[in-house]
Amino acid sequence: MEERGNISIHTENIFPIIKKFLYSDHEIFLRELVSNAVDATQKMKRLSAIGEYKGDLGELKVVVKVDKDAKTIVISDNGIGMTAEEIKKYINQIAFSGATEFVERYKDAGEQNQIIGQFGLGFYSAFMVADRVEIITKSYKDETESAHWTCDGSTEFAIAPAHKEDRGTKVILNVASDSEEFLEPARIRTILDKYCKFLPVPVEFEGEIINNPNPIWTKQPSELTDEDYKNFYKELYPFSEAPLFWIHLNVDYPFNLTGILYFPKLKNDFEIQRNKIQLYSKQVFITDEVKDVVPEFLMLLHGVIDSPDIPLNVSRSFLQADSNVKKINTYITKKVADKLSDIFKKDRETFEKNWDDINVFIKYGMLSDDKFYEKAKDFVLLQNTEGKYHTLEEYKALTQANQTDKNGQLVLLYTTDADKQHAFVEAAQNRSYDVLQLDSIIDSHFIGMLEQKLEKTSLKRVDSETIGKLIEKDEAKDSVLNDTEKEDLKKIYETAINNQNMQVEVAPMAPDDAPVIITLPEFMRRMKDMSKTGGGGMMFMGNMPDTYNVTVNANHSINQRILKAKDDNKERIARQAFDLALLSQNMLSGSALTAFVKRSVDLIDKE
Repeated sequence: MEERGNISIHTENIFPIIKKFLYSDHEIFLRELVSNAVDATQKMKRLSAIGEYKGDLGELKVVVKVDKDAKTIVISDNGIGMTAEEIKKYINQIAFSGATEFVERYKDAGEQNQIIGQFGLGFYSAFMVADRVEIITKSYKDETESAHWTCDGSTEFAIAPAHKEDRGTKVILNVASDSEEFLEPARIRTILDKYCKFLPVPVEFEGEIINNPNPIWTKQPSELTDEDYKNFYKELYPFSEAPLFWIHLNVDYPFNLTGILYFPKLKNDFEIQRNKIQLYSKQVFITDEVKDVVPEFLMLLHGVIDSPDIPLNVSRSFLQADSNVKKINTYITKKVADKLSDIFKKDRETFEKNWDDINVFIKYGMLSDDKFYEKAKDFVLLQNTEGKYHTLEEYKALTQANQTDKNGQLVLLYTTDADKQHAFVEAAQNRSYDVLQLDSIIDSHFIGMLEQKLEKTSLKRVDSETIGKLIEKDEAKDSVLNDTEKEDLKKIYETAINNQNMQVEVAPMAPDDAPVIITLPEFMRRMKDMSKTGGGGMMFMGNMPDTYNVTVNANHSINQRILKAKDDNKERIARQAFDLALLSQNMLSGSALTAFVKRSVDLIDKE
C-alpha cells in the first residue's frame, strides 16, 4: 500500500535553495550520492566485522549507470539498505543524520572513524540535476520489506512496497531537461575521476572499476617503498617530473589527519605550481583550494591531505576561524620543517644538491612564518659565487674577520648576476671578500629579512658602490690630484656625460681599479627589485628613472691623461672611459653603442 506525506523541513523553499545556492557546482551531486553509497557499504562491512551481520557480504561495490534514452542516472550499492521507517526517518527529516545515530550506537566497537558521510542535505543535492528522484532499497535486517520512495522536488513524497530481493539501495535520478549534459557517459566519468578516484569501496562505471580504494596515504610508512611513493606521485600528476622527496602525514590527536606531501622541483617558477594539493575527507575529494588548511608558503608543495575534521561546504571566513583548521595548519608547518631539518642533518650532500629546487620554498616559508623561520635558520643555505654552501652561522664565521667595517657592521656582499656584474665580483674577490649568489625571484625580500633578523649585519650588492665604500675600513686613500684638479675632472665628465641621472664624483681609488665605475645605490636598486615582485610598498619605483653614481678614479692614469689632453680631446676621452664603464654592465646600446665603436676606431687609428 502506498503512503503519502510531507517531508519534514523548516521551509517550503529548501529545494530551490539546494538547486541554486547550496553547492556552487552542480556536478557535486554525484560526489554526494556515491559517497552515501560508499558510506552504506562501509557500514555493512563494519556490522559484519563486529558480528552484527552474519550473512554473506558478497562483492561490496558501488555501481553507477547512465541510461541516455531513459534519461536516468542510477547509483546502486549492496550496503545496509533501509526499511520504509528508516527512509521516513533519514530521508524525510532533513535535519536528522543517519550516520550520527549509527556512530553513536557502535562507537564502543572501535574504528568508528571508518564511517564517512551521512544522509541529509547531501542526498538532496540530487535535485540539482533531477526533477524526480526515486529510492529502491532493502534493509540488511532479516524479515524486512523493501521500499520504493519517490519525490518530484516538492515537499511531498510517496513511499510504497518494492520488489527488491537483495540487500542495498538504488538511487534513480530522472534527469531534468536543463541538466542533460550529465547523461553523457564521458561527463560522468570525468566527475567520478575527479571526486571518487580514491574512495575506499570499489566504484564501477561502464563495467570497469574506476577508483583505487587503497591509496598509499591510508597505509603505514613502514609498508611502503620509495617506488610506491614515486608511483603514487605519477598517479596524481602524470606529466610532472619526479618529486625530490616527500612527507607522510599521520596523526589522530588532537585531530585526524593523513596524507602525503611531495616536494616538487620548483626552480624559480613561483606561481604555476599552486593548487596542486588535493583535500579529501575520508578519501572523498573535496577541493584543491587549500589556502586556509595549508600555510601560504606550503601551497608550493604537491600531494594529498585527508581529514574528516575540516568543515566542508562552509564559508571561507568560518574555515579561517575553525580551530581544527588552525591546528592542522600549524602541524603541517612543523612536520615540513622537521623533515627538512632531518634531511639536512642526515644527508647534507643531498640537501645541497636539491638546493636550487627548494630554496625559493624555504625562503618563502621563512618570510611568511616566524615559527618556520626559527627552525629553518639552522638549515637555510647561502651559496657563494664559487658554488660552495654555508649555513647562516657558518657564513658569519667565514666572513666576519675580513668583511666587518669600521663601525663593527658585518657586510655580506652578493650578486644577482655573476656574469653581468663580473667586474665588481672580481674587484671584491681581489680584496679576498666572499660574494654570495642571490638570484632567485624571492631574494630581494629574503635579503631584507636577513638584515632584520641578523644582528649588526647588512647586505650590499657588489655593484651598489665602489669596492672601498662597500666595506669601509679605517684606511684613508691618498689622491694624486689636488682639489682643483679633482673639480676640473668632475666638470669634464659632467659635460661629456650630459645626463642629470648620472651623479659624478671624483674619488681616490687604487690605480689598478677601473678609471670609471657606475653604481646604482643599494636602496634604490633594492626598492626597484622588490617592486617587481609586488613588495616593499614602493610599486611606483618601477616607473622612476634610475639615478646612478659615477665614480671617477682620481688615481687612474687615464684620468690624469684627460687633464693633460688638449681641450677638444678631454671630453672625448672622458666619454670613452664612461662608455667603457657602461659597456661593462651591459648598459650601452643603440646609437650610444654605435658612437662608442666609431670613437674607438678613431682613437686606435690616431694612436
